[in-house]
Amino acid sequence: MSKLIYILNGPNLNLLGQRQVDIYGGETLEDITRDCTALADELGVAIEQFQSNHEGGLVDVIHQARGQAAGIIINAAAYTHTSVAILDALNTFEGPVVELHISQVHKREEFRHHSYIAQRADAVMAGFGTYGYQLAVRHLAKLLKA
Repeated sequence: MSKLIYILNGPNLNLLGQRQVDIYGGETLEDITRDCTALADELGVAIEQFQSNHEGGLVDVIHQARGQAAGIIINAAAYTHTSVAILDALNTFEGPVVELHISQVHKREEFRHHSYIAQRADAVMAGFGTYGYQLAVRHLAKLLKA
């Protein structure tokens, strides 16, 4: 049976490929999910992707992951910088967590330099563009097989 990795995406990531293409690129969330699913198959893991513009929706899925997923990749978007609730939910999850950002947040506005999620994350990835999702899947697959 394949180990399951949840890929969680926060607010406005449903508009990838349509908004701020100069920052986030032209790929859609569907493109990213397709590429990650193909890679997961190669690596012998499975993924389940979830996106919500609502903080509580992300918290609920993190709670659900406790009984189902072996690891979490999370791009909480703006909630990265504001959500103690998401941090608290991640603290209830026992598997590895990778925090992911498409852009290099430390080259952006000052408020984006602080991450609540980093306090729980086993790895933080930023600035790899949408390819960062594949790197995160590779990293978690390696951790889960060790």
